Amino acid sequence: MSTSPASGKQRVAIVFGGRSSEHMVSCATAAGVLEAIDRERFEVLPIGIARDGRWLLMADDPKPLQLTASQQPEVDGDTAVVVPADPAGRDVLVLEPGQPPRELGAVDVVLPLLHGPFGEDGTLQGLLELADIRYVGSGVSASAVMMDKHLMKVVFAAAGLPVGPYVVITDKEWRRDKALALDAVSSLGWPVFVKPARAGSSQGVMKVEHHQQLESAIEAAREHDPKVIVEAAVVGREIECGVLEGHGSDRPRASEIGEIEVIGGHDFYDFEAKYIDEGNVRLSCPASIAPEVAAEVKELSVKAFEAAGCEGLARVDWFYEPGGRLVLNEINTLPGFTPQSMFPQVWAQSGLDYTALITELIELATERRTGLR
Repeated sequence: MSTSPASGKQRVAIVFGGRSSEHMVSCATAAGVLEAIDRERFEVLPIGIARDGRWLLMADDPKPLQLTASQQPEVDGDTAVVVPADPAGRDVLVLEPGQPPRELGAVDVVLPLLHGPFGEDGTLQGLLELADIRYVGSGVSASAVMMDKHLMKVVFAAAGLPVGPYVVITDKEWRRDKALALDAVSSLGWPVFVKPARAGSSQGVMKVEHHQQLESAIEAAREHDPKVIVEAAVVGREIECGVLEGHGSDRPRASEIGEIEVIGGHDFYDFEAKYIDEGNVRLSCPASIAPEVAAEVKELSVKAFEAAGCEGLARVDWFYEPGGRLVLNEINTLPGFTPQSMFPQVWAQSGLDYTALITELIELATERRTGLR
């Protein structure tokens, strides 16, 4: 581990914002981390990515990044940041209007807080691999495959993990024959959930009760991603398990189990329920389930983490049906990470508070080399 010559602390670049529809959620996550990160151990370099893709040096201030009903945070500014893609030149450069470039020095670890495409999907991870910069979270392949809900299910099914029925509609299939694609969905029964294949935070997700609503729901999902997945509704409790990579050769660790209950105002756990109308959602941890069920969820969550090739962290989401069957919904390789999000909450119940969790993730990233591993 290297340290900043000025402070003697490990230097962590917190990268947030991004080009996806989850830009605001990423800013809110950064606000939480900036408030909680251990300043005695880490020197923080906040880097925001604007919606148009510009990398900008941001103020070390969480308040403008908080997401509320009255504030929608946005990355903007005119102080550009250049992250090197050359392992031989590790210094981050700052470009200010009318000024010569200046060096900010090297970064020890990047903590990506980006959600969705162009951040959570292996693209940022590939850039950091080229630059030989260590980073928190999964590598290129696991990030890319787990971002795609279709490919994710293929991996899980191959590993013998339980997944629900679904239909995939690619951009070419939709443009070539809409009627055929709509007929394929009808075989799933009703209701169904229409989702962009490569988006998160429930952006573009719609619950569809009958065939007449289906085409408009697919078109709405296509605004986020031309590839759409339609899933048969699974009746069951929504439970979640956090997983952290083990140190050295140790196996990954599973957290206590959390449960999400929508108690009013929303048909399901959509974007507004997650981040705006939080009073209509109850997050419970530990979930009120039998010990043997909790043990099974933990075991299967670690199995899913390893089957996907995840590193660092992941949140594994399950449906627990009334008959006792578990159905794997998805893995999030960069899960919601505000203090109110489920991932920090389940780890707090497991003995790792928010600040300690951030430290643990940075330590795991520091231990893990870049490149093939």
